Amino acid sequence: SGGTAHANWAYIAKGVTDPIPSQSGNAGKVLKTDGSSLSFDDADAGLQSMNVYETAGSHTWTKPTGIKKIKVYVTGGGGGGMSGPDNDNPGSSGGGGGTAIKIIDVTSISSVSITVGAGGNGVTTSSGVRYGNGGGTSSFGSHCSATGGGAGYAGNDSRYGGIGGVGSGGDLNLHGDSGTSEGNDGSNNPNPPASPAGASFWGGLGMYGANNSGLTQANMNGYHGSAGGNMFQGAGAGNGGPGIVVVENYK
Repeated sequence: SGGTAHANWAYIAKGVTDPIPSQSGNAGKVLKTDGSSLSFDDADAGLQSMNVYETAGSHTWTKPTGIKKIKVYVTGGGGGGMSGPDNDNPGSSGGGGGTAIKIIDVTSISSVSITVGAGGNGVTTSSGVRYGNGGGTSSFGSHCSATGGGAGYAGNDSRYGGIGGVGSGGDLNLHGDSGTSEGNDGSNNPNPPASPAGASFWGGLGMYGANNSGLTQANMNGYHGSAGGNMFQGAGAGNGGPGIVVVENYK
């Protein structure tokens, strides 16, 4: 970087005395360049940890030390199953919760409030309420959210499954599966079983069965934002699964 060229020589290039920055306090780090200078950085870059929130209600994500970016999955609650009272008035299922997926720079963020949407309760009543219950919305602060699956309707020939929820604000916004109605009436009695429907991005749809199938409540319940199943002819209805929020932490 210094000195004087000999009379018989000309400089082609001159460097610096020591281009390597001080190593003090940089144990375990790697040397990197931005194209014009050298510096040290963490050697263990990449995925560091994961936080999972799957209980309905409010939560708080707190940034772990050294984390620079996160990848967030937000799924709404699943709709509850609706078991019709008889062959001529079979039930319907709710829809699955939607999902938003987003990568967020958190260098200037220390914490984010989270809401996990509740799953909708299943319904077996033969009068009065003829709808199941829809799932609740999940969110990750104001960054992204996802609505829950809609309620199914058990109303004889006008029955239908609940609409799937949908993500919003994400880099990728996904719809949950729509629900389905069970079988047909009239000459097709007893009704054939419905094809199970109403799953979220994560799966976990509740089971469907005939009225004497002996399914337990846990069998019929949905999980991870998926819809609840049911037993036909008012024998039982599953609750939709609570939503889920997953945070992947990256350096």
